Amino acid sequence: MDSIRTSQIQTAIQHMSESVFMGLCHEVGISQLVAMRRDVVDIIDMVRDQVTTSDVDSVIWSGSYREGFRLKGSDLDIMIWPNTHRVIWELSQSQYYNTNRQTLILYDCSNSPPGFILLYLLSPSMDRRIQGACVRMNNRYYISSSKYRQITFSDISLHSTQHGPCASGIIGTIEFDHAYCFVCDFWPLSASSWIDRCHSWPQPHVVDDIVKNGCHFVAIGHKLGRHEDQEWRISFSLAEQKLVFAMNHCQFLTYGLLKLFLTEIINNGVGDDDKLLCSYHMKTAVFWVIQQNTIPHWCPQNLLGGFWVCFKLILKWVYEVVCPNFVIPYNMFLSNIYGEGQRQLFNRLYGLYEKGLDT
Repeated sequence: MDSIRTSQIQTAIQHMSESVFMGLCHEVGISQLVAMRRDVVDIIDMVRDQVTTSDVDSVIWSGSYREGFRLKGSDLDIMIWPNTHRVIWELSQSQYYNTNRQTLILYDCSNSPPGFILLYLLSPSMDRRIQGACVRMNNRYYISSSKYRQITFSDISLHSTQHGPCASGIIGTIEFDHAYCFVCDFWPLSASSWIDRCHSWPQPHVVDDIVKNGCHFVAIGHKLGRHEDQEWRISFSLAEQKLVFAMNHCQFLTYGLLKLFLTEIINNGVGDDDKLLCSYHMKTAVFWVIQQNTIPHWCPQNLLGGFWVCFKLILKWVYEVVCPNFVIPYNMFLSNIYGEGQRQLFNRLYGLYEKGLDT
């Protein structure tokens, strides 16, 4: 009788999964529509690149809107960096640049937590923003992330508000985050373990594309860092965008369902200051579950199964207070989720877990 009951529950969940899949296709979009949204932004990027000169800031779009979502609250992240400056990991990489045209910046991670670095100029900069953000330490001129935020924030709309490394606001009905940053054309050595993990997902050509595009540095320091006001966080926004594009449609909709679950259930009725989980944590969970082959088949009949595995992983992270970044080894919960806030969040999530899928 127990086996019959189990089989009936599994069949019911499969039917429910198919219904949820169809509902998400209506809410999020079918695969062709999502692909079309991405193609439109690709065309915009291509046109912008063709008219951008070497002395003008470069711009890329990322965030939920760029990923193909058009849900309520889908944000558009706009990353901006000076084309005339490049970050390098070691001095030997300077051979790839014309230093008469580009100012080189060397990274320094000796006194920063994992995922964060200091940036210092190898030669004087002609950019007034960077000049105003420089601080002298150990006979070097470092670029202060906090000063750079303040200076670049004034270049953005007066209706923006400060949110982490970004200036946030609304254009029409779209929420946006502007982040002035710096770019590095080389993949960081501290993220080499990610390449070694990519056996089954993503595919080799995606890994190669991600690695050759390097990374960015956004103007925010670690709360526990010795030089928080000077530190910069390593950003893999472009890499993560390519990883989302490498998902099949069922995986993408599972990510969308987690975003909806976060907004409508987990964070419903919770004040902004008490929202400890964000969409980025949901995305990270999906990345880990896909790469670890926890789900053998990502298909409409198993959508809720995939969602449940991701949810249990997030529950485990909150219980252990460890959320591993997908690309570079460090705990994203460190200094953010702890104490009474962590206990309340875990109790909230565990209460949802106890209800199960078949309720």
